[in-house]
Amino acid sequence: MSKFENVNVVKEANIYHDGRVTSRTVEFSDGTIKSLGIMLEGTYTFNTADREVMEMISGSFEVRLPGSDKFVSMQTPCSFEVEANSAFDIKVQSVTDYCCSYFK
Repeated sequence: MSKFENVNVVKEANIYHDGRVTSRTVEFSDGTIKSLGIMLEGTYTFNTADREVMEMISGSFEVRLPGSDKFVSMQTPCSFEVEANSAFDIKVQSVTDYCCSYFK
């Protein structure tokens, strides 16, 4: 899906890692929440409360998922899933555009 219709977008940005990662929250009529964001070059750790599916739209990165001790290079467009109450590490090599879906 390249376009969301009939949604609400929260104006205030979600800002992480000293402004190097930002996103906007998108609210769907069925209660579904997604965030659309950008990551600048750097290495980041993200903690999850809910299960997340990260859809990486463009950019260059490596990710280390929970339970792994190795970073894996992925080619965009691609996606990966992270279980609730865990964390993942990401090394961003070029500006990366993403969409994160949250599942309770």
